[in-house]
Amino acid sequence: MISSQHMTQYTAITGQWNTKAPRIDTGKAKHHVAKNTLTASYFASPPAGSTPQACVRGPGMGQTAGQPEEKGTTTMQEKTKAAEQNQVLAGRNPVMEALRSGRELECVYIQSGSPKGPVAAILNKAREQGIPVKEVTREKLAQLSGIETHQGVAAICAAAAYAELRDIYDRAGEEPLFVVVCDNIEDPHNLGAIIRTAEACGAHGVIIPKRHSAGLTAAAVKSSAGAAVCLPVVRVANLVSTMQQLKAEKNVWFTCADMDGQNWCQLDFKGAVGLVIGSEGNGVSRLVREECDFVAALPMQGQINSLNASVAGGIILYEITRQRLGLKAK
Repeated sequence: MISSQHMTQYTAITGQWNTKAPRIDTGKAKHHVAKNTLTASYFASPPAGSTPQACVRGPGMGQTAGQPEEKGTTTMQEKTKAAEQNQVLAGRNPVMEALRSGRELECVYIQSGSPKGPVAAILNKAREQGIPVKEVTREKLAQLSGIETHQGVAAICAAAAYAELRDIYDRAGEEPLFVVVCDNIEDPHNLGAIIRTAEACGAHGVIIPKRHSAGLTAAAVKSSAGAAVCLPVVRVANLVSTMQQLKAEKNVWFTCADMDGQNWCQLDFKGAVGLVIGSEGNGVSRLVREECDFVAALPMQGQINSLNASVAGGIILYEITRQRLGLKAK
């Protein structure tokens, strides 16, 4: 039995049950501080009698009400917590079919040990497509998938579709490009918050790396308050080469946030601009920073010498928006 709380989250992530959810225009956007485009109906519970796709594991699925926990296994609380964070495919056939169909996968998990037969085929297929593969224990797989019969393999699905760089170009139209580059942001809640602020500030898209980064998991999409559905999020193999491409094709000037740069409000953000936000622990990586044209610093007056990545990014994003809208302080 699936609780209303779990059904509500599933709807917010996928929209599959809510047939009356509003359509979101992902076409060219004007530079303005956008209002929230999702209505309450988007997050409503599914119609009575509706059921999710069989191969998708959601929170609480696969357990009969009142069924006792098996001793020595992952607790149901842990399983539910894992399932609430992601959409998970478990089992050899569901994961292989997802790979064959080109479905967006964040990561493939296989049971530790020498993979053989179907699992080895899944491993090779995932690597061919550039999808990260991680080896974990059987217990960890059970925790991720919410079931014990996972057959030694599971995959986390993207909760929203990724876009292409061309989609960002199309959204910008004739306007100077405005993009946000997330350099190894590992916390999905931070990524979701950055996407939300970027959309509100009129950015044309967000770019993230395929590896060493959070992706569009359920947690990230939920934290974005739906912005990840309507703002193009592009996942690339190499941030540096993508930045070079944006410089060559759209004359983008990149600014990263770090402590040893210029005061953030003294920089000129009126042209084509890209803001690079570094990881929570290590900041902007060396090669990405070398590709940046400017470094913006936020003055710290207290005893704490750093800000949360999404908070620091939000401050600079709104300075970019202020300048692009021509707003002046009184």
